[in-house]
Amino acid sequence: MIYRVVLCQKIAIQAESIMDKHRVIWEPSEILKSASQMAEFMRQAGVEQGRAFVDYADLWQWSVDDPAGFWAAVWRYVGVIAGRGWDEVLRGGDQMPGARWFPGARLNFAENLLRYRDYRRAVLFRDEAGGETALSYAELHDRTARLAAAFHALGIGPGDRVAAITPNIPEALIGMLATTWLGAVWSSCSPDFGVAGILDRFSQIEPKLLIAADGYRFKGRLIDIRDKVEKVRAGLPNCKHCLFIPWQGTGELEASLRWDAALDNESPPPPFARLPFDHPLYILFSSGTTGKPKCIVHSAGGTLLQHLKEHRLHTDIRREDRLFYFTTCGWMMWNWLVSGLASGAALVLFDGNPLHPTADALWRMADDLGVTVFGASAKYLSAQEKAGVRVVERLGLHGLRTVLSTGSPLAPESCDYVNRDIKPGVQISSISGGTDIVSCFALGNPLLPVRRGQLQCRGLGMAVDVFDPQGRSLRDLPGEMVCTKPFPSMPVGFWNDPQGSRYQAAYFMRFPGVWTHGDWTVLTAEGGLIIEGRSDAVLNPGGVRIGTAEIYRQVEHLAQVEEAVCVGQRWEGDVRLVLFVILRDGKILDDGLRNAIRRILRENASPRHVPAKILQVTDIPRTRSGKISELAVRDTLEGRPVANTEALLNPQALAQYRDRPELARS
Repeated sequence: MIYRVVLCQKIAIQAESIMDKHRVIWEPSEILKSASQMAEFMRQAGVEQGRAFVDYADLWQWSVDDPAGFWAAVWRYVGVIAGRGWDEVLRGGDQMPGARWFPGARLNFAENLLRYRDYRRAVLFRDEAGGETALSYAELHDRTARLAAAFHALGIGPGDRVAAITPNIPEALIGMLATTWLGAVWSSCSPDFGVAGILDRFSQIEPKLLIAADGYRFKGRLIDIRDKVEKVRAGLPNCKHCLFIPWQGTGELEASLRWDAALDNESPPPPFARLPFDHPLYILFSSGTTGKPKCIVHSAGGTLLQHLKEHRLHTDIRREDRLFYFTTCGWMMWNWLVSGLASGAALVLFDGNPLHPTADALWRMADDLGVTVFGASAKYLSAQEKAGVRVVERLGLHGLRTVLSTGSPLAPESCDYVNRDIKPGVQISSISGGTDIVSCFALGNPLLPVRRGQLQCRGLGMAVDVFDPQGRSLRDLPGEMVCTKPFPSMPVGFWNDPQGSRYQAAYFMRFPGVWTHGDWTVLTAEGGLIIEGRSDAVLNPGGVRIGTAEIYRQVEHLAQVEEAVCVGQRWEGDVRLVLFVILRDGKILDDGLRNAIRRILRENASPRHVPAKILQVTDIPRTRSGKISELAVRDTLEGRPVANTEALLNPQALAQYRDRPELARS
């Protein structure tokens, strides 16, 4: 009898724990919901369709059942500027890949982003030393027009590639707008990339023009990249021109054109190049950790329409907003951020170390500049908590209404941290998509509650599902995230892949005709999503698949643990889990801490989550976008060469995982 009582109590506690894990932590008021652009769109689309949408689930279902009707309604609602309307919305809608969106339409990306010409703020820039620059929409248009005229004089036109090595500065934004004004194709890298990493990317696309800054600042240090730029130029023999941006004043660089001379140009620019909906706009690059980076080509129309949908409907961005995302020009979140101009918002750009000169530097900047939508990686928020950053009693953050997070799964504890120590009551929108689609599959929503540890919803027009190995839909169980129908921001293709075989292999081999994204995901009964890590990094001990995020979420909850990486090692015909931990300063991995790690995993996850080995390291390899590279660790443990160390921000970290006697097989 006593055993039954104890068992019932334990079950009740576990049930309460599960409910707490995904409890509602934010809910919009009826006034907020009614005033949102999502609600306005729902009403407008309902009138057009002759029906009344009951709720978001009803709206989403229509958006995937009738993609042509939905995306036409989005086009009208956001007011896409085009020189010619479409012949039809969707051609070949049962093909993926192969479907074509808005054939016949002619538009220009830059024209849509520069639709406002007034003196409201368009750009607010700040660097880590506190230096600031501000541009109005009128000034941004004028500078872009001058640069577009200078590019035109160099012979840059539709289809030409323009590549940039710059910090996240206003000049990079203006360079992109001038490039796309002419119908040329933009691609950029962060200046902290190595020469080989840059050439792995740019040599594949053969740019006609290279834009390069002279340097950047990081942690108070001035880093001169002129020598790096010269080596990159030497590796691009077909690059005819170079535009030099004397950003940090480190010295001169031989170039076809200097920034100040380009802006002194008085020649009128040519008209905006209005081109087909699927004309190439951006070339983005995969992380390259499994080989040479894939060159992913995104269209002008698909990027524009998808970003406008995500900004205006899902994030409720308006002209009054100040939109910030901590990103470099080498991460797709920069491309997502700059599209905020099409909604008339002010972009807040930052360059430098986000923890310099103090750990709360970005929150101070957000407070000073009145940021309303603040975006960063999940790793940044976790690091802020570990660093003990608490601004709730010191900073007003009066304008801040939404915190966005992406790059890796956002732990429930990070939600608690933002609500407790940054700004109580703020909407926390974890979003998930990627370079592959230059947008999101799942993201926030002004109509729905935020549940702790969940992404709020599947995006409108995105037929997202979760499949088991046989291609059957799953609910409340982890599986492969897929998208079963075409959407406008699918890549045009890969560069130098004329038959589309590499593109097909990347996304459509697992389930033919279905986009497989590579995320190990749970689609909950409430319609939210939980991302548990990358599918290729899923652990499989004893045939049970475990997402790495489940382990990190528990282990990093311990005060002694700074960060962790977990991989599977082949062992005696099976796979055993090996966990590496970085500990906070002065902490040592002893048997007591090992036991604490095992205990928290066993009690809060399952016995299957308990690693066979727990080892201490001082660094974890990560990609240049900041994501942990479990694959690089796994290959190193197995004695395999890592395919492309240039894709890693810190390849030297791999030395700590090589030839560890604790992991020897004999």
